[in-house]
Amino acid sequence: MADNIARVFADAIATDPARPLLTWYDDATGERTELSGATLANWVAKTANLLVDEVALAPGDTAAVLLPPHWQTAAVLLGCWSAKLTVADAPGDVDVLFAAAGRVDEAGAWPAGERYALALDPFALPMREAPAGFADFVSAVRGHGDHFTPYPEAGAGDAALLARAEARAAELCLAAGDRLLVDTGRFPDPVDWLLAPLTAATTVVACANLDPTRLDSRTATEKVTRALT
Repeated sequence: MADNIARVFADAIATDPARPLLTWYDDATGERTELSGATLANWVAKTANLLVDEVALAPGDTAAVLLPPHWQTAAVLLGCWSAKLTVADAPGDVDVLFAAAGRVDEAGAWPAGERYALALDPFALPMREAPAGFADFVSAVRGHGDHFTPYPEAGAGDAALLARAEARAAELCLAAGDRLLVDTGRFPDPVDWLLAPLTAATTVVACANLDPTRLDSRTATEKVTRALT
């Protein structure tokens, strides 16, 4: 059984880093963003370098991620796990916090040493003005290196998360080469839309505000083989 999320991610993209790994739709805004494994790995590395080099965090430190399913959320989560941080699942003191611009009011329940806000702009544009007490994640992360060597040891929670992910992948009958469409409104857990597909070497079409009338055409266009809707 896999016990290192960073290694699972590396293995998932190793065969063909250029293939689309995560395609993001938001039917409320018309957004479509497609990331290859290499592009997502670039964002993950920058995030991990931000955490280690700028925030000076170490394995075992904690992060709060107050973000909805989104391609930038994937980069933040995988960056945290690559740096061997524990992503907290209940309010409390943490070492770093990431929050969507619309959720910064929740940050009071998560006292943090460093706080980053994300506008979740379709083109990853920086904020014109970050909320008070927050740095703009996009502006902060862009200056960091494109490569990060993950720690060889697994993060404290990696084994449990990957056990859940592998069980979910088996439940969904996912296999290498599959393309999974996920309605993130109904299935917002990262195990469903991020980790389970990675453990099975499956690519993802993640859809926010999924319009049922577009489902058939999207399934055909994106060559979807499995759906979680």
